[in-house]
Amino acid sequence: MLASDDPASGGAVVSAPLPDWLDPLLRAEQMRAVDRWAIEERGIPSLDLMERAGAGLALHTDRAVPRGPVAIVCGKGNNGGDGLVAARLLRGFGRTVRVLLLAAPEDYAGDAAVNLERLEGCHEPFDPLALDDAAIVVDAIFGTGFDGEPHGLAKDAIETIAALDVRVVAADVASGVDASTGEAARVSVVADETVTFAAAKVGHWIAPGKPQTGVLQVVDIGIPAGAPVQADVGLLTARVHELVPGRDAPGTKFTSGYVVVAGGSRGLTGAPCLAAEAAMRAGAGYVRALVPASLELVFETRLLEVMTHGLPDDDGALVPDGVAAALEATARAGALVLGPGIGRSVAAVAFVRALAARATVPLLLDADGLNAHAGALDALAERTAPTVLTPHAGELARLLGTSSDAVDRRRLRSAQEAAQRANAVVVLKGDDTIVALPDGRAAVNGLSAPALATAGTGDVLSGVIGAFLAKRLDPFAAACAGVRRHAAAGRVAAGEHGAGGVIARDVIDALPRAMRGEPGEPGE
Repeated sequence: MLASDDPASGGAVVSAPLPDWLDPLLRAEQMRAVDRWAIEERGIPSLDLMERAGAGLALHTDRAVPRGPVAIVCGKGNNGGDGLVAARLLRGFGRTVRVLLLAAPEDYAGDAAVNLERLEGCHEPFDPLALDDAAIVVDAIFGTGFDGEPHGLAKDAIETIAALDVRVVAADVASGVDASTGEAARVSVVADETVTFAAAKVGHWIAPGKPQTGVLQVVDIGIPAGAPVQADVGLLTARVHELVPGRDAPGTKFTSGYVVVAGGSRGLTGAPCLAAEAAMRAGAGYVRALVPASLELVFETRLLEVMTHGLPDDDGALVPDGVAAALEATARAGALVLGPGIGRSVAAVAFVRALAARATVPLLLDADGLNAHAGALDALAERTAPTVLTPHAGELARLLGTSSDAVDRRRLRSAQEAAQRANAVVVLKGDDTIVALPDGRAAVNGLSAPALATAGTGDVLSGVIGAFLAKRLDPFAAACAGVRRHAAAGRVAAGEHGAGGVIARDVIDALPRAMRGEPGEPGE
């Protein structure tokens, strides 16, 4: 196990391997350990690894833009060495290549120095003007060795590349992006394509590093399987769907999953309806909605397959007097979804906090159920039953007492911190939705679904995960399966309506089709 024990480094102490339905993503230090193992234990010369990395970089660069001058900006480390190999091979392809060095030739060392010598002097110091006529630029400045902020000539080079209207290929990791966390420096490269070596890295899949990666290509450089490295972050795969049980012939509506949704308030009746209906479409056999009694007719009219139970309210807002009845209603349930549309009145906040603290079934908190715990995140750690939180960046910021910008800059670490403090599974929503465990392990969703960027789809996700919790899935597995199924449904809906035309109900309607198989990338 090679994850760091220093949270500030982006690592985490983990005691268990990732489940086999996740594809491991490596941090920078883990990738270095894999390289050392290949060199020291398997006897693969490091120069051979660099040669294969550079060959893959050259091939993808040549394919990306088949004609015109190539400019390769090389730092003095191994990433620069990969760029030097690519330069030599591209010249062998007949391409015109300018090699721009960010350090004096005598400052290059090790394998990078060997490959600089093999260029036989066909290089020059970095000059921004040298990029003006390039048809494509290769960023070989930092790679996985970067953290913090770039300085000096490297900063100048990154700023120059960022200002160009030209295709950019990054070697291993876009310079300025932290390979271990996805965090990005204020000055960083935005690549159209990243050619990474041996394995995908955490930073390729987590924002802000994900959009700066562009299209990711993983190149096999000949490292054999079996390196003794235990990843703590993995990419969600369709294999997670195999964990979700169907409805068996001997089963009943209760064994198929019994979900209780508690929420709703005046003007916010849609959210609990979406969550309840999504739970049904995701396979729950029985769903009950606990709603304000004065608004119960609204829910009765809309929810034909869902049982409703009116609780005491004050002008449409649930109040603490209803907690005892809510606990009784959840006693036989497999999961409680708490928060959709519940509002932020003082009484509703008190209701949420009391019910969350006393409920003895698996709990999913969303929307104002999360906002009710702003300043009280640690209290959730006292719960005896599993807890899943599904915040977006703003909601997580309120839970952590910080800003949404701060969460967006440090998405992985923010999700991990919240999971540890609440002793909960935290689902930080976004294009790179992160599912974090209290022990530091995490999953990242790589199934992009832009159609989900519309009101109500978060309530749909809550219902899907609630259904999977009610089927007695492990909370981490339930959250991961729910995230992946939700994304797949978003893609199905987009195929029918176009991404810009999708509404939350379309995603609910698409859930059964998403369960039968995932759609490919648009245009495939």
